[in-house]
Amino acid sequence: MKFKLIMAFVKPNITDKVVDAMKEAGATGATIVPARGTGMHEAKSFFGLSIEDKTDIVVFLVEEHVVEKLMKVIQLAGKFDQPGTGIALVLPVEHIAGLDSQMKKFKDQARDKYF
Repeated sequence: MKFKLIMAFVKPNITDKVVDAMKEAGATGATIVPARGTGMHEAKSFFGLSIEDKTDIVVFLVEEHVVEKLMKVIQLAGKFDQPGTGIALVLPVEHIAGLDSQMKKFKDQARDKYF
Protein backbone atom coordinates (compact mmCIF):
# COMPACT_ATOMS: atom_id res chain seq x y z
CA MET A 1 0.00 0.00 0.00
CA LYS A 2 1.04 3.55 -0.66
CA PHE A 3 0.14 6.46 1.56
CA LYS A 4 -0.05 10.21 1.22
CA LEU A 5 -0.07 12.96 3.80
CA ILE A 6 -2.75 15.59 3.34
CA MET A 7 -1.96 18.83 5.17
CA ALA A 8 -4.61 21.51 5.49
CA PHE A 9 -3.95 24.96 6.89
CA VAL A 10 -7.27 26.28 8.17
CA LYS A 11 -8.74 28.83 10.56
CA PRO A 12 -9.43 27.35 14.01
CA ASN A 13 -13.16 28.09 13.74
CA ILE A 14 -13.52 25.60 10.85
CA THR A 15 -11.04 22.93 11.95
CA ASP A 16 -13.72 20.69 13.48
CA LYS A 17 -15.91 21.01 10.39
CA VAL A 18 -13.01 19.95 8.14
CA VAL A 19 -12.04 17.03 10.39
CA ASP A 20 -15.65 15.81 10.70
CA ALA A 21 -16.19 15.99 6.92
CA MET A 22 -12.94 14.14 6.25
CA LYS A 23 -13.73 11.38 8.74
CA GLU A 24 -17.20 10.99 7.26
CA ALA A 25 -15.56 10.67 3.81
CA GLY A 26 -13.14 7.96 4.95
CA ALA A 27 -10.19 9.50 6.79
CA THR A 28 -9.26 7.40 9.81
CA GLY A 29 -8.22 10.33 11.96
CA ALA A 30 -6.39 13.63 12.08
CA THR A 31 -3.61 15.40 13.90
CA ILE A 32 -4.22 19.08 14.67
CA VAL A 33 -1.31 21.42 15.31
CA PRO A 34 -1.96 25.02 16.38
CA ALA A 35 0.12 27.52 14.40
CA ARG A 36 0.39 31.16 13.40
CA GLY A 37 0.54 32.52 9.92
CA THR A 38 -0.17 35.34 7.61
CA GLY A 39 -1.35 35.48 4.06
CA MET A 40 -2.03 38.02 1.41
CA HIS A 41 -5.62 38.72 2.50
CA GLU A 42 -5.61 38.64 6.27
CA ALA A 43 -2.38 40.47 7.18
CA LYS A 44 -3.07 43.43 9.46
CA SER A 45 -0.77 45.84 11.16
CA PHE A 46 -0.88 47.72 14.42
CA PHE A 47 1.56 50.57 14.86
CA GLY A 48 3.63 49.16 12.00
CA LEU A 49 3.80 45.64 13.46
CA SER A 50 2.39 42.72 11.51
CA ILE A 51 -0.31 40.73 13.29
CA GLU A 52 -0.19 37.02 12.57
CA ASP A 53 -3.50 35.19 12.52
CA LYS A 54 -4.11 31.87 14.29
CA THR A 55 -4.14 28.83 12.03
CA ASP A 56 -4.51 25.10 12.57
CA ILE A 57 -2.46 22.62 10.60
CA VAL A 58 -4.62 19.53 10.16
CA VAL A 59 -2.76 16.43 9.02
CA PHE A 60 -4.37 13.30 7.57
CA LEU A 61 -2.50 10.11 6.67
CA VAL A 62 -4.51 8.44 3.91
CA GLU A 63 -4.23 5.61 1.44
CA GLU A 64 -3.32 7.05 -1.97
CA HIS A 65 -6.51 5.88 -3.68
CA VAL A 66 -8.73 8.21 -1.67
CA VAL A 67 -6.62 11.37 -2.00
CA GLU A 68 -8.59 12.99 -4.84
CA LYS A 69 -11.93 12.39 -3.12
CA LEU A 70 -10.66 13.72 0.22
CA MET A 71 -9.10 16.80 -1.37
CA LYS A 72 -12.53 17.68 -2.79
CA VAL A 73 -14.02 17.22 0.68
CA ILE A 74 -11.41 19.55 2.22
CA GLN A 75 -11.97 22.10 -0.53
CA LEU A 76 -15.71 22.23 0.22
CA ALA A 77 -15.61 21.91 4.01
CA GLY A 78 -12.83 24.48 4.31
CA LYS A 79 -14.52 26.89 1.90
CA PHE A 80 -11.21 27.31 0.10
CA ASP A 81 -12.95 29.15 -2.74
CA GLN A 82 -13.09 32.17 -0.41
CA PRO A 83 -9.97 34.29 0.16
CA GLY A 84 -8.01 33.73 3.36
CA THR A 85 -9.78 30.52 4.41
CA GLY A 86 -6.90 28.09 3.95
CA ILE A 87 -4.99 25.79 1.69
CA ALA A 88 -4.38 22.06 1.46
CA LEU A 89 -1.56 20.06 -0.07
CA VAL A 90 -0.52 16.45 -0.51
CA LEU A 91 2.90 14.99 0.26
CA PRO A 92 4.26 11.52 -0.53
CA VAL A 93 5.01 9.17 2.36
CA GLU A 94 7.99 6.81 2.13
CA HIS A 95 7.82 4.69 5.29
CA ILE A 96 5.26 4.23 8.07
CA ALA A 97 5.16 2.51 11.45
CA GLY A 98 2.24 2.21 13.84
CA LEU A 99 -0.72 1.71 11.51
CA ASP A 100 -1.66 -1.83 12.50
CA SER A 101 -4.99 -0.78 13.99
CA GLN A 102 -6.03 1.09 10.80
CA MET A 103 -4.84 -1.32 8.09
CA LYS A 104 -8.21 -3.05 7.67
CA LYS A 105 -9.92 0.23 6.82
CA PHE A 106 -7.14 1.18 4.37
CA LYS A 107 -7.40 -2.22 2.66
CA ASP A 108 -11.19 -1.91 2.43
CA GLN A 109 -10.85 1.54 0.83
CA ALA A 110 -8.40 0.22 -1.78
CA ARG A 111 -10.62 -2.81 -2.50
CA ASP A 112 -13.71 -0.61 -2.90
CA LYS A 113 -11.86 1.65 -5.32
CA TYR A 114 -10.60 -1.12 -7.62
CA PHE A 115 -12.80 -4.18 -7.22
